[in-house]
Amino acid sequence: MIRGFFKRFKNALLWEVYADNLKIKNGLEVLTKLSMSQVEINQRALALKYSELYKKEPELLPGISETGFRVHSQFEEDGILLYIFSIIGSPTKKSVEIGTSDGTECNTSNLILYHGWNGLLIDGSVEMIKRANIFFTSHPNAVLNEPKLVNSWITKDNIDGIIKNNGFEGEIDLLSIDIDGTDYYILDAIKCISPRVIICEINSAVPLGKALTIPYSDDFDCWNKPYPENTFRGLSLTAAQKLMKSKGYRMVGAHKLGFNIIFIKKGIGEDVFPEISPEEARGAYFNHEEMGKLWESIKDHPWVEV
Repeated sequence: MIRGFFKRFKNALLWEVYADNLKIKNGLEVLTKLSMSQVEINQRALALKYSELYKKEPELLPGISETGFRVHSQFEEDGILLYIFSIIGSPTKKSVEIGTSDGTECNTSNLILYHGWNGLLIDGSVEMIKRANIFFTSHPNAVLNEPKLVNSWITKDNIDGIIKNNGFEGEIDLLSIDIDGTDYYILDAIKCISPRVIICEINSAVPLGKALTIPYSDDFDCWNKPYPENTFRGLSLTAAQKLMKSKGYRMVGAHKLGFNIIFIKKGIGEDVFPEISPEEARGAYFNHEEMGKLWESIKDHPWVEV
């Protein structure tokens, strides 16, 4: 009898704990959904304000460097991209991102989740794509608009086919690339899409004026090397600017750290987003001393001039 009493008492306590935990869980879910809704509402209001200023008082528009904020981007790219597309429009609402990691920290997730874009996200890691699938399938804003997630090791010979075979072809609004390696060759090899805006990571250790990248290799992986050897990767700012100019793009901005560079296609938004100099693209927080030391440690690697 006493044993039965304690059993019932224990079960009652466990149920109370379970019930309390359930309340907390449900409360957090409601709070999370409210937070997501507020993020969406605030961004849409901000985009509308930018658009109104552009039409009525363009002289009051902020500079790119004043518009950054982060929702899912690694730094402040979400805010910058929202500003740009508020001004130039997004007729296709299509994006392709190469080197997306798990989707929680990349340049297109915010546009997909809070602005209804269609996205193709590509990453070479099986684990990252598995995690990205969990992230998007559990997000309420992606219920009817999940991006296409592709696990594939990217090469200059397969990238066009991967993009095309997943239903992306012709004009799109945004291409983002950050694979810490053969970025130059991948950018050069993409022919099947025509992005209006391109954002790419560059190697900011390379001094301005040097159009350099690494030798091409299908299996290049910087992350199996120690620091600072693993910073021998990517392409320089001058190389990116030179390549993009040959494809009809101009450099219009960067985040404050100066290594995620934004290009817009010629003829689009030139009244608000003029071409900027490499010095302007360096960013307000670019560390000249640190990058100078890093360059000294990798300058004798087999860089390729382009």
